[in-house]
Amino acid sequence: MAFASPGRQGWCSSRLEDEGEPSSGVPPALEAGEQAELKGAVGSAPRDVGVELADWNWKTVREFVRARFGRSMSRSSCLNYLHRLGFVLKRPKKRLLKADAQKRETLAGTLPADVALYANLRVEAEATGALIFFADEALFRADADLRGKWVLKGEPALVDSTSPKHSEKVCSAGAEAPACYSVVCLETGEVETMGVTDTCTSETSAAFLAQLRSKHNEPLIVIWDNSPAHHGDAMRTYLSTPDLKLRLVALPAYSPDFNSDERMELALHPAIWGWVREEVTRNTCFGTKAKVSEAAETSFQPEWLLFWPA
Repeated sequence: MAFASPGRQGWCSSRLEDEGEPSSGVPPALEAGEQAELKGAVGSAPRDVGVELADWNWKTVREFVRARFGRSMSRSSCLNYLHRLGFVLKRPKKRLLKADAQKRETLAGTLPADVALYANLRVEAEATGALIFFADEALFRADADLRGKWVLKGEPALVDSTSPKHSEKVCSAGAEAPACYSVVCLETGEVETMGVTDTCTSETSAAFLAQLRSKHNEPLIVIWDNSPAHHGDAMRTYLSTPDLKLRLVALPAYSPDFNSDERMELALHPAIWGWVREEVTRNTCFGTKAKVSEAAETSFQPEWLLFWPA
């Protein structure tokens, strides 16, 4: 590319011409039919419409328009068309393809899956006087848990990290997790936690259920996933306890969106571990398992409960 002059104006003019946009700054117009075709294409994977790129961005739009319509557009024009056609940039969530759609549909009926599950169990709980708890295990990192960070425009968003060793990075089932298990009751807002010093096993799961059971006289319904730690001899032995009044509801595989203790976006109550990551470990490198354990454990003390969302 040849620059028109060493000045800023010459650089801008030459760059616009190189990218195919006239120096007047007016983007090349796409006809209504072409816009409709572009909109339909962005709803598919780029490779499905002949563009060998991973996902849609301004370069993908430029290549599609060049190949399909024989026109060349600049970065800003491509982005403008994406907005003009109703697209916005969002951080995606995983659509878990291994989830059993039939089991999810059976559980959900015609309502959203988690709402249907909860509504059915509420009917049972009201009839028996039971309390419903959602249960899950946690995972914390000794390294920084990166989240959105407010910085001045033009400044980099940086978080200090001591680059902890691999053995210090994950603080959960195999480490000094301060509260590896947690349950939350949506009706009362009650939270119960239990830490473990080794891996999560059938024995630790049974111990956690026993801890929860000891604090309530009412029948209990506990909803959790199908983790291997939720099965095994110790669990079978504990569940055979006479007059236990404890029912376990196993969620379908690959369905974390059903679990209120795990989800952050649940309208009725925020996820416990999501709240800890957001308010306690967010953008903070603790460096060691011991320090992140102490910080997370402190978040369940009475003085911290003032900061819990209502």
